[in-house]
Amino acid sequence: MAEAADFQGTSPSPARRWLRRTGAVLAGAPLLAGLLQLSVTSPAEAAAPAAPKAASDDGSVAVSVDSLTPRAPSEGDTVTVSGTVTNKGKKAVTKAALGLRVGPLLDTRSSIDTVAKNSGDVDGPLGAEIDDKYTEKFSKLAPGVSQPYTLSVPADELDLGQDGVYDLSVTLTGETSDQPWEQTLGVRHTFLPWQPDEADTKTRTTFMWPLISTVHMTAETGSDEEQTPVFLDDELAAEISPGGRLDRMVALGRDLDVTWVIDPDLLASVEAMTTRYEIPGENADDKNAVGGHQEVAKRWLTEVQKAVADKEVVALPFGDPDLASLAHHGTSVTGSLRHLKEATDVASGTVESILHVKPSTDFAWPVEGAVDPSIVKVSTSAGADKVIARGDTFEDSRDLTYTPTAPRPIGGGTTAVVADARLSTVFEGDMTRASASTQAVQRFLAQSLTLALQTDRPRSVVVAPQRTPSAAQAQTMAEAVAALQNSTWSQPQDLTAAAKSKPDPAAGTEVPSASAYPKSLRKQELPRSAFEQIARTQDKLDRFKVILSDQSRVVTPFGRALNRGMAASWRGRPAEAAIYRSGVETYLDTLSGQVRLIEKSETKLSGRSATIPVTVQNNLVQGVEHLVLRLTSTNPTRLEIDGKAYEEQPIAVSGGHSQSVKFTTNANANGRATVVAQLYTQDGRPYGQPVTFDVKVTEITATVMLVIGGGVLLLVLAGFRMYTQRKRAAARKAEGGTQDDAADVAEADAGDAQNSEASGRRPTQESAPDTREGAPEQPSDPAPDTAPESADPSGTGERVDR
Repeated sequence: MAEAADFQGTSPSPARRWLRRTGAVLAGAPLLAGLLQLSVTSPAEAAAPAAPKAASDDGSVAVSVDSLTPRAPSEGDTVTVSGTVTNKGKKAVTKAALGLRVGPLLDTRSSIDTVAKNSGDVDGPLGAEIDDKYTEKFSKLAPGVSQPYTLSVPADELDLGQDGVYDLSVTLTGETSDQPWEQTLGVRHTFLPWQPDEADTKTRTTFMWPLISTVHMTAETGSDEEQTPVFLDDELAAEISPGGRLDRMVALGRDLDVTWVIDPDLLASVEAMTTRYEIPGENADDKNAVGGHQEVAKRWLTEVQKAVADKEVVALPFGDPDLASLAHHGTSVTGSLRHLKEATDVASGTVESILHVKPSTDFAWPVEGAVDPSIVKVSTSAGADKVIARGDTFEDSRDLTYTPTAPRPIGGGTTAVVADARLSTVFEGDMTRASASTQAVQRFLAQSLTLALQTDRPRSVVVAPQRTPSAAQAQTMAEAVAALQNSTWSQPQDLTAAAKSKPDPAAGTEVPSASAYPKSLRKQELPRSAFEQIARTQDKLDRFKVILSDQSRVVTPFGRALNRGMAASWRGRPAEAAIYRSGVETYLDTLSGQVRLIEKSETKLSGRSATIPVTVQNNLVQGVEHLVLRLTSTNPTRLEIDGKAYEEQPIAVSGGHSQSVKFTTNANANGRATVVAQLYTQDGRPYGQPVTFDVKVTEITATVMLVIGGGVLLLVLAGFRMYTQRKRAAARKAEGGTQDDAADVAEADAGDAQNSEASGRRPTQESAPDTREGAPEQPSDPAPDTAPESADPSGTGERVDR
């Protein structure tokens, strides 16, 4: 943002404070004259001991300001400063005295930055020291030893003049054995905002309170009816547990007038933890462990519901997608913008169903508010018409002497809501030390007051801090917001109201070019390959879902997982992001592979026509349908499938079952033919891997069957003649005949011989008839005990070996 705003406008102050400040300046005139005379002193005077001088830039004694109350004092208040002093040198410090000094008025925002940058510089200018009665003395500061201090001074004794920000420093003077004269050994500069009276025109300040986390849920769910969710780890439980980062964010934000900016994925993930959920075991082969933080999750969601009641809630697209990465690398990949649209569409419903408040989905928030034309285009493609940018990405006119209001019309019905860069970035860094936290709060208030004093124009200022503040950063933010909301120059405002406020016609509205996008941010973006993998996974999901009887069991978890694969939280973690995306794709491949064809070995056909069974297995929990099984002969001249080259049959298989489908085949010639079985979706797209097997045809011809049938018939007729002749001879014997019977027996034996010759048998010695007189007669052959074998040709539908 343009820093022509360093020219601060003046505001009226009480006459008493003005006279007192003027008197202090006049009283210092003789001292100034004395200093000027030093330039014309004699050589002898020049040889005198030098004036007290700092030992080093940072000083040999570290001074910290751990607490300053009140943050922005008024008349009648007592300013109390506490902290520690630590001797960093190798020599003990004696005659040490710690006091407060009030420096000049810091009337520009850049001057505040300069003081903050050099807050420990003992060589810098120091203000006049407060009365000695407000100092604290130490007889000795041993090397490496820290000692606490507390200084309290009435605000009226600080000699503050007109409204504004003053440089308040805590300085330590003393001596060492090798430099036995009084010198400044340590200093710590901080800021004291001073505006005891209510401002005529207050700055309307919007503070965005982000409730965002990293990705925790996978695409995997249990095979039970409840679809038990599986998490990457159990870190989210630590964040929402008492004292955790997200727990502190909710507890601190509850009592502040802020706009809640929420990633719906966070709410959905915590809600999934309220019932049974699983986390991976320590080893890849271990079964998932059951998470045990259901009560913690329920308590946190209840606290969030209380915190956002009657507050403005802004819902980001589900998963907080990285808009800049999408704009720079994803738009050239088909389907990428579709995921952003889906993430936006489900955002409102997710937040409303869990928190019971209707959120606004009109805002897009690129990483660190950095924008260019492509980012703006992508941000608004899903329906948002307001883009949260940051002041350091907009070049305002150098002629401006103030910071303009937040909303900027940038064309196409889109509004850029420009957050103030200085106010938004002051809470970054390590805030676990009390001194760093206190300095950040005082710097935030100083910048806010200086901004407010620039002009009497009504303005809306937006503060967009880091997306995922630590617990310490959240604590510092809360202290700053609470102090600002109790100040005399600012009042809270919702983000929607700030976006609708009247734009400043003098403010810059030109979106920076792509070349102006920060290189440091561009290096952290998701690559094009990430969006290609997401598109590939989506294509697989589209083919898989059409066969399912209940698509929501798969479409919803995978759709949200693909949104998470584009999350801004992956920045700076390319390896983890790639592992997550690959995990989603691999798990989808595993599920798709649960519906497959069973492998077949070589099949033999022993007839002109037969049936071939092909088995489809479904190991999913739910049934599959809308599938077609096609069996194709690669050599239809030898083997036809239902009279043609291939046949298709619809498939529907219940969950956990298999189904065999029979195809009728016709063999035209003996030999081997290759057959291919393939599943297809109803739109004609192949599903799964094909199964290829060979069919061996061994057909028996009709001529061979006739020859075999004729031979069998001759044997039957010959046997029948022998039977009748022997039976007639036996009957005659029973009637007592002699010669006639012998003649009949002889005739029968002759017939047997002829039959033997007809059947191809030669009579042997053991089987020849005994013709001697009085020889015993031969009994006839017994009747057959089995029916004759049928010689009819085989029919279709014979058993086929798989």
